[in-house]
Amino acid sequence: MQTLIEIDREILSFFNGSESLFLDNLAVILTSGLTWIPLYLSLLYVVIKNNETMKQIMLIVGSVILCIILSDGLTDFIVKPFVARYRPSWDPFVKYTIDIVNGMRDTQYGFFSAHASNTFCIAMFFSLLIRNRTFTVAIILWSLVNCWTRMYLGLHYPGDIIVGLTWGAIVGMIVYFLYIKAYLRMHPGFNYISTQYSSTGYNYVDINIVVLVLVLTLVYSIIRALIF
Repeated sequence: MQTLIEIDREILSFFNGSESLFLDNLAVILTSGLTWIPLYLSLLYVVIKNNETMKQIMLIVGSVILCIILSDGLTDFIVKPFVARYRPSWDPFVKYTIDIVNGMRDTQYGFFSAHASNTFCIAMFFSLLIRNRTFTVAIILWSLVNCWTRMYLGLHYPGDIIVGLTWGAIVGMIVYFLYIKAYLRMHPGFNYISTQYSSTGYNYVDINIVVLVLVLTLVYSIIRALIF
């Protein structure tokens, strides 16, 4: 166990901090949930635009809420208090040797990462829902960028991130399985064969809007980090 802890600390030292004020600012901006509100709204837009009834829309919205409850609720209210593993920013063995940006230390316990599990369960669920390669790559990279910020800021060990990603993937797949069972009861059998739609009926133009919003949010974040 001690060997794993040492490896965790060594990997953290590679990702944590830098001498760059730009990267400091960028990590702080990207780790904030407020930064990604346009992305969340664009996902909601795609869901509303590509589903015919309010029942279908609410089934997806409810599934996403269930994802967050299972992901965030488990880690924040059960695992973190039970395991009680310090974040690097609070760990007495490393807190004076890592870079802390703008005094950000967050709560004491960090196992496992809610940022990793939350973003990856959303990425997994929507990847399975929409079934588009470009979208899948973009949304997974979005989750990984969030994970990088947590290590850069000294708020999570790599082990916290890996477990969070694993749990997020499991939650995303389970919730999608529950969603598809409920959906098929309402609409038995679906398969769209078209150059304009994915196999699950999502318009490629609408999908590209989400990817564009994600890219523009990254560009905005980079510009803001350079200015401030």
